[in-house]
Amino acid sequence: MSKKTLLNSKDIEIILHRLACQLIENHNDFSNTVLIGLQPRGSYLANRLANLLKTEYKIKDLQLGLLDITFYRDDFRRRDEPLAATSTKINFLIEDKKVVIIDDVLYSGRSVRAALTALQSYGRPKNIELLVLIDRRFSRHLPIQPNYRGRQVDAINEEKVLVSWNENNKKDAVYIEQA
Repeated sequence: MSKKTLLNSKDIEIILHRLACQLIENHNDFSNTVLIGLQPRGSYLANRLANLLKTEYKIKDLQLGLLDITFYRDDFRRRDEPLAATSTKINFLIEDKKVVIIDDVLYSGRSVRAALTALQSYGRPKNIELLVLIDRRFSRHLPIQPNYRGRQVDAINEEKVLVSWNENNKKDAVYIEQA
């Protein structure tokens, strides 16, 4: 298997700042907006963006939640090995709020569909947007598109997009791995 670097740590830092500025343009002071990171991989991106918005852009009272979608996935009972659930951490209401779902890679759209179903347990949002670091645009199984994307990638189905975060792999990078 060969691995090609798509984004290095500097590229990711630039993209994070651009995404943060786009969020500020659309949500101003975030008084009626919440961020929801999808567990486990979207939580790294969500935490990074929330930290950037608070420290660099001085957004006060930013609400960040983490959503586990394990039991809402359509392949939950179809796998050979059991899926490992993580925890949901949403300690606020999303009723009539603008919700920004955050994930690292948009591939088939099935994780986002599961997140939309899971969010119904927490109220009815005013609207929902999607932010992803990587958009694999030719791999969609469902008609789901991001409102905010870091980078669009045209990877064929046999290729994998791997996101590495400093928090879990000691390095910020995005790779394309060929089978």
